[in-house]
Amino acid sequence: MIRTLAASAALAVALGASAQQVTQPELKIDSTNRTVSVSAEEQVTVEPEVAILHLGFETQLGDAKSVYADGANTSNAIVAALKQAGIPESSIRSESQYLQRDFTKPHKFKLAQQWTVRTTPGRAAEILDVAVTAGATSSGEIEWTVKDERALEEQALDRAAARARENATVLAKGMGVHLGALIYASNQLSTPRFVPRVSAGFLAKTAEAPPLAIEPHKVSREASVYAVFAIE
Repeated sequence: MIRTLAASAALAVALGASAQQVTQPELKIDSTNRTVSVSAEEQVTVEPEVAILHLGFETQLGDAKSVYADGANTSNAIVAALKQAGIPESSIRSESQYLQRDFTKPHKFKLAQQWTVRTTPGRAAEILDVAVTAGATSSGEIEWTVKDERALEEQALDRAAARARENATVLAKGMGVHLGALIYASNQLSTPRFVPRVSAGFLAKTAEAPPLAIEPHKVSREASVYAVFAIE
């Protein structure tokens, strides 16, 4: 007679970034608790469909009025160049802009502005080059993503749930019992992310320089599932 069966099976997937553990409840261990618990992790990786560039500029130090005028000219030149390159206005979003005093030098200011620009992965290097040519002097990061992030997350969760049930079925069979109904389940979603960064010092472009060699990074979503099944 089997009094208690409490076991767990884990499936580990090699990841670029570690996922958080799914919170597991404390199970009561006695003869009335005939359950099997399992955990599983699955990751879905696809090619990116969208590139989100973070780019901008900073002016040289000067008096507030002249710095603002120079910054306005640069700002409008960059946005105009992006639109001329075929980037729709809806894909250009201001991220930050400020006119800031340099407290180490009396009465000196600088103006800085940042945007996010959405484009296709294949045009990321080209659009960055367009912006730099028009006056951009800094790039924070490029985010690689897909058009429907929710669908990618659901796919990872579906695979993890299926894996959890498979693990439970195999475990129950190995223990000589039959898998029963699902009693409890929890999940955790995470986003392994690789963020390439380009410092402002690398963005000084000469007329002959080609665009940077930028290779899109694949997009991943990871799901972890913890499940408790009754055994018969």
